[in-house]
Amino acid sequence: MPSHAARASKEGFTAARAAQAMSAACRAAGLDDRDAELIRLGENALFRLASVPVVVRVARSVDFLESVRKEVAVSQWLQQEGFPAGQVVGDLEQPLLVDGHPVTFWHLINEGARKATYGELGAMLRDLHSLSVPSWLELPSYDVFGRTDLRIEGSRGVPEADREFLRQRDKELRQQWAELRFESARGPLHGDAHVQNLMVDHRGQVVLIDFEGFSFDHPEWDLMVTAVEHHSLGWQTREQYADFVAAYGRDLREWPGYETLRGIQEFHMTTWLMQNVNEGEQVAQEYARRIASLRDEDAPRDWHPR
Repeated sequence: MPSHAARASKEGFTAARAAQAMSAACRAAGLDDRDAELIRLGENALFRLASVPVVVRVARSVDFLESVRKEVAVSQWLQQEGFPAGQVVGDLEQPLLVDGHPVTFWHLINEGARKATYGELGAMLRDLHSLSVPSWLELPSYDVFGRTDLRIEGSRGVPEADREFLRQRDKELRQQWAELRFESARGPLHGDAHVQNLMVDHRGQVVLIDFEGFSFDHPEWDLMVTAVEHHSLGWQTREQYADFVAAYGRDLREWPGYETLRGIQEFHMTTWLMQNVNEGEQVAQEYARRIASLRDEDAPRDWHPR
């Protein structure tokens, strides 16, 4: 009989599978999962419990177990530092491994009426990059290509021609990355530093969330996200990007390595989306738009945020 993890991989990561794992994890932790609400299905599934102010996070497969363990440790460290960040529930042993899915429990952040600004993102990254990592916390180097190979090979409903193109693009980008020369020292890195990974709570406190990409490496990788979203995709106004640069103190586009990081970030954004092409027509259309423009580096990036 195949294992739970093997069955999960074969059947795909769906809302129904994630809900089953969430319910089982809640039973093991002594929490009531009745009326739990799915609030996001992407790289992970997030459920908000109705019984207590807790968010349950379900990862795609056991392949991500070590990453999830790191997230828990990073949350505990940032809490010790007094850094405004998402907090794991402290009195529960976690992560739990349920049906091949690592599951963690997080204190609910009660959101306020406004969203975080790009100036606040720049300030948050400046403060994060200035921290000293304790000796007990072992952080990996930034995983430049992350799970892109898993996404390329494992996504369902994707034409084989797309896979072949992305495999070749992967080789090209790895060669460009090998030739990069960074200007800054290594330090703590968020690893997915976009403004959606900030929340503003009901008291107005800006809180950093989502630590699966957390690492110890050059800060350029964190600056890459907003720089590409602005310069390549046009997702921020000039004023918003200027606020980000002023708060952090650096515009990444002035660095000669920016174009390489731009290519890597667009590659990430496309392969991240491709794993969800079966979730709906809008997702499929956006994936098609992105893969088409990747084939022409000079084409306008008329991408929509997802």
